[in-house]
Amino acid sequence: MRNKMKRFGKRVLLPAMAATIMTMASVSTKVYAAGGDGGGTAVVTKPLDNLKTLIIAVIGAVGVIILAKNVMEFAQAYQQQDSSTMNSALKGIVAGVMMAGISSVLTFLGF
Repeated sequence: MRNKMKRFGKRVLLPAMAATIMTMASVSTKVYAAGGDGGGTAVVTKPLDNLKTLIIAVIGAVGVIILAKNVMEFAQAYQQQDSSTMNSALKGIVAGVMMAGISSVLTFLGF
């Protein structure tokens, strides 16, 4: 049994391991983040930063719209003394303030 394992190791395992090592060595490539142009990683991260800024700006703009809509709803509900609509409008006002202020909060946190 041991002789069979030794022959199997010599005939199959060693060539398979050598082929695996050669494949890994020949396929791998080196990547340098700070290239010769001096751009560094900014070349890769700049589009992501632009996308992040755009999404935060859209969320802030939608928050302002929701805030304005719910302030008007609250004013109408207050005028009509409709308490359920006032509660709903107040929840919308809070959500609008949170969405409108998210850009300031994220800027403060460093995002």
